[in-house]
Parts: sequence; C-alpha cells; structure tokens
Amino acid sequence: MESSSVNWRKSSRCASNACVEVAKVDGGVMVRDSKNPDQAPMRFTPEEWSAFVAGVNLGEFSF
Repeated sequence: MESSSVNWRKSSRCASNACVEVAKVDGGVMVRDSKNPDQAPMRFTPEEWSAFVAGVNLGEFSF
C-alpha cells in the first residue's frame, strides 16, 4: 500500500511538525516520522500494535 494514499493522524498535542504519525491500514498500523514523510513507514500487525499500546498505558516506556 502506498503510504501517501492513507489517512495519517498525529496527536492533537503535537505543536510542531516533529511528530509521529499513525495510519490504520488493512492488516495493521503504519507509523512514520512527520519530519520525513517520504521515508518508508514502519508496519505493525494488530497484535504488535495492541502490545505496544498496552505497554505505553502501563508506563513501560517512561523514563
């Protein structure tokens, strides 16, 4: 799937163009850097994305 043809979203808290964007696509989720939209996005299965979101909600990525 061409990444330019999907609906990219970024957080409403993003105050600049230096944000992560996500797009829901058939077969999972794509993630890209808004500063470099021409670079190939990372792709995650629904299971991988759910595990990541669960980890974020549990604070596993807090510094």
